[in-house]
Parts: sequence; C-alpha cells; structure tokens
Amino acid sequence: MKICVAGAAGAFGLKHLDALGAIEGVEVVSVVGGKPADAEAVAAKRGVPHADKSLSEALARTEVEAVILSTPTPLHAAQAINCLKAGKHVLVEIPMADNLADSEKLVRMQEKAGLVAMAGHVRRFNPSHQWIHKKILAGELKIQQMDVQTYFFRRTNLNALGQPRSWTDHLLWHHACHTVDLFQYQTGEVASEAFGLQGPRHPTLGVAMDMAIGMKVKSGALCTLSLSFNNKGPLGTFFRYICDNGTYVARYDDLYDGEERKIDLVGVAVSNNGVELIDREFVAAIRDQREPNGSVAQCLDAMRTLDRIEKSFRS
Repeated sequence: MKICVAGAAGAFGLKHLDALGAIEGVEVVSVVGGKPADAEAVAAKRGVPHADKSLSEALARTEVEAVILSTPTPLHAAQAINCLKAGKHVLVEIPMADNLADSEKLVRMQEKAGLVAMAGHVRRFNPSHQWIHKKILAGELKIQQMDVQTYFFRRTNLNALGQPRSWTDHLLWHHACHTVDLFQYQTGEVASEAFGLQGPRHPTLGVAMDMAIGMKVKSGALCTLSLSFNNKGPLGTFFRYICDNGTYVARYDDLYDGEERKIDLVGVAVSNNGVELIDREFVAAIRDQREPNGSVAQCLDAMRTLDRIEKSFRS
C-alpha cells in the first residue's frame, strides 16, 4: 500500500513515518510539508521518492492510495475532504475539524465517497485503554468516574518540537477531544449532560489557557476533565479510571492500578505504540474494505459533545 504523509516534518508526522515503517507491505511514496526544504529533508532522510509543499500535487499522483494528515488543525476538514474527492483513503489527525459543521461535512463526504476516512483518536488504541476496554466488554469492570488531567506549558506558540507554529492549538477542540471521545467509547454511551468552564484568554494567543469540563452518561458514570496550557510541571494527559472493581491510572501506553503497581500489557496488542496501532487499523480497514475503529462517523458524537460544551462556555 502506497501512502502519502502530509505534515511529515512535524512532531506527529515523524511519529507516523516511524509507525508506517513497522507495518509490512506499506510504502511511503510522498511526503508533504509546510516548507519545501522541510519536506525534501524528510524525504531524503527516509528514502521517500517524492516531496512537495502542495498536498494537491501529492493527491494528483496516481500511485498514492491513502493519505495521513498531520497538518495544522484548521486545515484538517478541508484537506480530508479533498483527499476523499481525489479518491484517496484518509487518516486525519485528531481533531477531524475545529467545529461541528465541518465535522459533519467530512462525514457526509465520506459517505458519498465510500472510502475509509478515519480520525486520529489514538486513545482508543493505546494498550492501556484497550486493556480497560476489554475488561468492560467482558463485564469485569464498570466505570464509576474517569478523572482526567491534560496539562501543558504553552504560553508561547511552539509545537511539541519547540518550533514556532503557524496556527494556535486549542484546549477544547484538540486536547479535550481525546477525553470526550474516550469517555463515550469506554462507556458505550453519548454524554447526556456536558458542560464546561474556561479561564481567561491569552492576550496574544487568543485562546483560553485553562478549562474544566464535566460529563455524565445515562448509566451514571461521570467524567471530570481539567486542562491547562499554564502548567509548569509534569506534562501530558493522565487518566484515572475509578471502577466498581478497582482503580486504574493510564499514562499514555502504560497502566497502573490504584496502588501504583504496573500492569503487564504484553499481549494486549501487537505493539505498545499507540500511533503504530492506529496506523495498522487504518491500513487493515483499507485492505479489508471495512469501517475502521475510529472512523469519522464513529467519532462524530465526540464533536457533537464538544459543540455542546463550547456553547455552555458562552452561556
């Protein structure tokens, strides 16, 4: 399978390139970057035959069967729609859009094209969360509450590599999207209640730097989510699952019980790398001609819940 990676020089573009290299029968035949020199440097280092600044140029190449978009969030929906119009399967990094209307447009385009369109909701694939999910499906666990902290220090507009960004990241539509989708995925329900509070906006970035979000599903499970771009301390997202049969703490691809004993995740998945696992699902869904776990249609409920939370800010 021949794949193009757009945004290949960015932090997550590089993660996808590493992940694809571990999947048999996959070849990256094109990389696209914001600056020609960036894309060309990645192509030269990785042995990729084509590099370009323009995604449209890559989409015109007949050998490209599928595209992974690790581009700026404001471009996600429009670029994913263009991929589908060009007859290419697409995996778009989270979030699929930064508003509900564009998310719905993308889902409608996928239905029309009949191609695989997947959103990068990697938490569905992290072995730590997979372990919990399998226990829930087996009837061994029931969530009482998910307590989640998403903390970064982003008072300047830099990406994960410390490089200047041409766009501004968003706590709600990007970082809260992970937890909103995961809570609904793990409970198997859409939030019946959802609200949010946000702190002051940054004077130059123009985004709220702190948020608190609450959700509840009809079965009674709660989710409390705290997010900050002001946190000067341990960075990342930490998930505490408070269940009827134990407490578990997930930190990316690792899982601990409530007494900080590490849980053996060997055998949960073929890899301990969440990005590799999501790329494997994307490739497998194309090969099997099926809907992937994390399709844009499946993830639309998360975008609807985010829209409700955003409206609660204004009220």
